[in-house]
Amino acid sequence: MTGQRILIVDDEPQILRFLRPALTAAGYEIIEAETGKQALALVATAVPDLLILDLGLPDMDGKDVLTQLRSWNPIPIIILSARDREVEKIAALDLGADDYLEKPFGIGELTARIRVALRHKPKAEQVPTTIESGDLRIDLDHRLVTKAGQPVKLTRKEYDLLRLLATHAGRVLTHGTLLKDVWGPAHAQDLQYLRVFIRQIRAKIETDESAPAIILTEPGVGYRFVVV
Repeated sequence: MTGQRILIVDDEPQILRFLRPALTAAGYEIIEAETGKQALALVATAVPDLLILDLGLPDMDGKDVLTQLRSWNPIPIIILSARDREVEKIAALDLGADDYLEKPFGIGELTARIRVALRHKPKAEQVPTTIESGDLRIDLDHRLVTKAGQPVKLTRKEYDLLRLLATHAGRVLTHGTLLKDVWGPAHAQDLQYLRVFIRQIRAKIETDESAPAIILTEPGVGYRFVVV
């Protein structure tokens, strides 16, 4: 039993009937909300460890719930979205969601993403100075990257991009977020520019850049740094 509490925010009874027993069996305590207002109240009063949020709610847009929560609470948030709402999904990630799943989805994939999100739940008292993934080590204090103990030479922008991904390990960062944070708002649409830099970084840190294990591509959305 994990003892961790998950708040499911969805007004579809079939989704709740599917998630409730599956996540309970996985050891989580489940609480539920059918509206955005209920969700906001429960985050404050029930203090869940993670939020599963549908974008389509009867009283308000799920992105508005996300925006309000992110103004005061760093709780991990996994978005549920329909396959034909990619624009909204990307907008939700840009607003601070940690991950997303498209409906329909499998419980195995959901529980795996829950574990990753909870593992990287922000802790105010713990500010990492090093991040490791396999034999890759990123020393944030000294801006030093090594692989199997050997220095990895990165340009300033390559390091800034890798650092941004690594400090949000497990979380999907959209193309727009990466471009704006590393290169500035004027480059928010330069997707090919981003792809070139990702390819360059993979060539330096991946064991097999043709089958990357550390920086994964989320097709049409962005990239995710994985601790392996």
